[in-house]
Order: sequence, then C-alpha cells, then structure tokens
Amino acid sequence: MLTGKQKRFLRGLGHGLKPVITVGKGDVSESLIKETDEALASHELIKVKILESCMMDRHQVGEELSASCGADLAQVLGRTLLLYRAAKEPRLELPKDKAEKKKK
Repeated sequence: MLTGKQKRFLRGLGHGLKPVITVGKGDVSESLIKETDEALASHELIKVKILESCMMDRHQVGEELSASCGADLAQVLGRTLLLYRAAKEPRLELPKDKAEKKKK
C-alpha cells in the first residue's frame, strides 16, 4: 500500500509518460491483464488509457487491473490510470514514510 507521499512522487514521475495499455470495448479481459502484468514487470510505472468505448467505470477498471496484477493504483485522472508495482530489482526508489524512518 502506497502512502500519500509516495503517490505524489509517482504522479510526478508519471506525468510525462505515454499510455502503454489501452482499455477499450473488451473491458478488463484475461489478455489485457496479462499485457498489463508484462508492462508492469518491465516498466514498474505505467499509464493506462481508458477509451470512451469502455463500458466500465474508470475507478472499477483501476481496481480490477491493480488487484489482478498485484499493483498499486497511484492515480485516476480523467480516463487515465497510473499503476505501480515494484520490480524484483526496483529501479525507482520511493520516498520513505516518517514512521519507517523512526523505526531505523
């Protein structure tokens, strides 16, 4: 689960990204989940564009995709989602939470 500070950091990084995944008329299917999973494995942070033809609610699409891929939903802005999942060897270093800093 991402903290507010981490989400803000990811939104800043995701601002300049181009959408990698497009959700259309087929809604959230097995092939879309597999494609999203592969994109997260290689990029860690991806943008997902939801087309007008998608009948699902944008928040519902975000929740389904993030739950099925084991990712965190960093942002829902208009018809665009920002998904994050740390790689096995993370390239992005998220800001630490204040509680985590005090423990060390």
